Amino acid sequence: MVTPVNPPPLDRTWPPSRTDARRTPDPALPEGVRIRLLRAAYGDPRAAAELRSRLTPRQAAGLDPLPTEPAALAPELLSRHRREIRSLPDDTRLLLLLAAADQYPVPTHAFLRAVAAGRLDTRPLEAAETAGVAQATAGGVVFRDAWTRIAAYETGSPADRRDVHRLLARVLRAVGETPRRSWHRGAGALGPSVRLTAELRTAAGKARATGEHALACALVERAAALSRDPREQSRLLDRAAGDAWQSGEGDRARRLAAATDSDALNGVFALRSGNAAEAFDALLVAVTRRGVEGAVVRRAGEGAVMRGGSEEPEARPGAEERSARREADERSARREAEEPLAGGHLSEAPGLAMPRAEVSRTATSRAGASGTAVPRAGVPGTAAPRADAPGTPAPRTAKPPAATPPCLTETPRLKETPRPTGTPHATASPRTPAPDHAVHLLARATEAAVYTGDLRRCREAAAVASRFGIVPHGTLGGLAAAFEGRYEDARDLLKAAAGRCGPGGDPTLLVHAGIAALMLGDHTRATTATVRAAASARACGATVIVPQAMEFRAYAEFWTGHPRAAETAAADALWQAHATGQDNGACHLQAALAMFAALTGDEDVCRERAAAARSYALGHGLGLPAALAQWALAYLDLSSGRFAAAAARLRALAGFGPGHGHRAIRHLATPHYVEAAARSGDTRIARAAHADYDRWARAVRSPDDLALSARCRALLAPGAEAVEHYRTALDLHARGTRDFERARTELLFGGALRRLRRRTEARDRLHTSLEAFESFGAPHCAAQARAELRALGTPVAATALPTPAAHLTAQQLMVARMAADGATNREIAVRLALSPRTIDHHLRGVFSRLGIRSRIELVRLLAEGEAS
Repeated sequence: MVTPVNPPPLDRTWPPSRTDARRTPDPALPEGVRIRLLRAAYGDPRAAAELRSRLTPRQAAGLDPLPTEPAALAPELLSRHRREIRSLPDDTRLLLLLAAADQYPVPTHAFLRAVAAGRLDTRPLEAAETAGVAQATAGGVVFRDAWTRIAAYETGSPADRRDVHRLLARVLRAVGETPRRSWHRGAGALGPSVRLTAELRTAAGKARATGEHALACALVERAAALSRDPREQSRLLDRAAGDAWQSGEGDRARRLAAATDSDALNGVFALRSGNAAEAFDALLVAVTRRGVEGAVVRRAGEGAVMRGGSEEPEARPGAEERSARREADERSARREAEEPLAGGHLSEAPGLAMPRAEVSRTATSRAGASGTAVPRAGVPGTAAPRADAPGTPAPRTAKPPAATPPCLTETPRLKETPRPTGTPHATASPRTPAPDHAVHLLARATEAAVYTGDLRRCREAAAVASRFGIVPHGTLGGLAAAFEGRYEDARDLLKAAAGRCGPGGDPTLLVHAGIAALMLGDHTRATTATVRAAASARACGATVIVPQAMEFRAYAEFWTGHPRAAETAAADALWQAHATGQDNGACHLQAALAMFAALTGDEDVCRERAAAARSYALGHGLGLPAALAQWALAYLDLSSGRFAAAAARLRALAGFGPGHGHRAIRHLATPHYVEAAARSGDTRIARAAHADYDRWARAVRSPDDLALSARCRALLAPGAEAVEHYRTALDLHARGTRDFERARTELLFGGALRRLRRRTEARDRLHTSLEAFESFGAPHCAAQARAELRALGTPVAATALPTPAAHLTAQQLMVARMAADGATNREIAVRLALSPRTIDHHLRGVFSRLGIRSRIELVRLLAEGEAS
């Protein structure tokens, strides 16, 4: 069996090469499906149209993964390319086959070496150039497109394919080329081979260690194809699914996971594209199951040592059964230990679709079946024997040790210890798996609780962690403490978590450091943590984590007054989230983009994005993006002077339950709610909301939170009494980082001073806020400042902007640049995950603001602006 070629996905910046509307994917498809469909088709609109016609209703709705093998993607297009390749001379086809094999799964740059080693003549490539199929260059062969490369590979006979793979393997001898050499050796194999399976598994571990998860996935898939053991095949495919997920190939990961009998990835899949509440349940059940299995394995190993190293059955009823079970567990764990962990992330976290009510019952029944009680927090016991002390007997204990955290992320893996001389049957106590994987699993469960908005679930996760002796990341405990009103405890735990944001850290924990910093109001540290998380994820090949980091970076960028940069980064992350099959993250980013649109005055885009985010969020139990989208709409009303509407929207956040609202968003929006309520004359509920906000601000001692609390106090204070509160707020803002909120405080202070007839100071405050809002690109807020100045009798004209691009919002500028590059409205809509109607609206706005009538003038203006 030869694995069919599957070239690496096209870079995300590709522009579709054709503009025929009939050949583009159906715009009625969900955004995530449209983006993944185009990506799967390598940007070819003909292949995309053919694939669209072959999708099942569930695939078209995004419920089932899309096809991943070329023959299933666009068989008719591939057939036409094959006929074109077959018309070439035999020598030409052989060279094209060699070049295609050299470029899969990643370029190995061995074509020229293989040509030299095989003493092949490259002149036949002239026929391929004449036919326009491929072109010979100094670095090898460049194919016309990805589908031509696929056809060049698949038209070769199985024997020829094996030969070219063996030739490529023979020349790949340099340092660092071992995984690629093993791939070609495996692809050139005639049939199942234990030796090649082991070699491919080892090579996959090396590729994984260097962050090449796509290569590791290909190697493990090939190892599974060459394995004779069905159980081993299942484990290898499960591992390949984890690598595919890490590399951003969500559809491939789901298809591989479906081919196994393991539910290892279900929890993560549900977290990123399913129901967040079900994801939490699955991940928590996985923690309990793996914790129980870890306790069983440890107890089995301790029993062997306590019997003096003998594995003879004990002389009592049922001893044979227990011994056989113990030996089977140890053999299975030793087989798992032969392969290093897949990236150390939750790509392999077992997620079992089981309701929370079943957690305790399942754990108890599994423990009962194994003859071992479930360990409980606080049960006295001793630590497990050290794995680095071979031959050291474990102390006799009456109960499993509760202080040693089992590995909850994956099946327990044992490391066989060398046997002491003279005791051939002695077996050391099994090694307790590293706790880092349990921390990752609990981190994912925390994310699920954050997404749903049901922070009570953090208490459940913390209780399970305590039960098995796991020390989770501080974000989990901090959220649980904050929900219970223990603000000082929450502050200490979140500070500890936020402090782990050094360079080169684990990307998952860096994301949680950013979340903790956001909760503390430390936006500088939040930005640092999330930027480093994205960089670390790219460095270790964990593409799937990059958009996750950007989800939470958006908050920090928003408050620190960088909406243009944040909007661009969030739009890019939205594409990545859709392309990697993380529709829940995409929903969160849609809500963030709605907030940016509210800030920059794009009312139509704000409403469209907010509606899309809320529609998806309410169907998947995502309280966080649902609440954020509602806040965006409220902010749009607030900045447009519709104070009663803003107050009503923000008041509704308090009534939304999990899956519809979010306590953290309600808390963050309190200063805006107090402003809207005070301006509309309804302050009763606002005072209660401010009291809780002030208590949190005093606990965390964040200058920005304290400043906003002082601003709320000023808004709720009568007449001249508010002035000192405003001064206090501005003094605190000077020590903080929320530049945008500082400008809004200046605006409110200036308005209060105007009403108190302190005209000179009011004018200075309002001018300061106007300049800030114009620099932030917030026209609605700038309009409010101008209105206040006009009420003072100081009319202010719109500030002249230096370049054409500066007249546009961030979203309009992106659309304008793509249009200037020659992209059609449909192509721009696909790339920005918007509707063509919205793109048309943006372009009309661009033309209106710049005073132009054609794209030719747009190209000229943008070029002049960039040159200046």
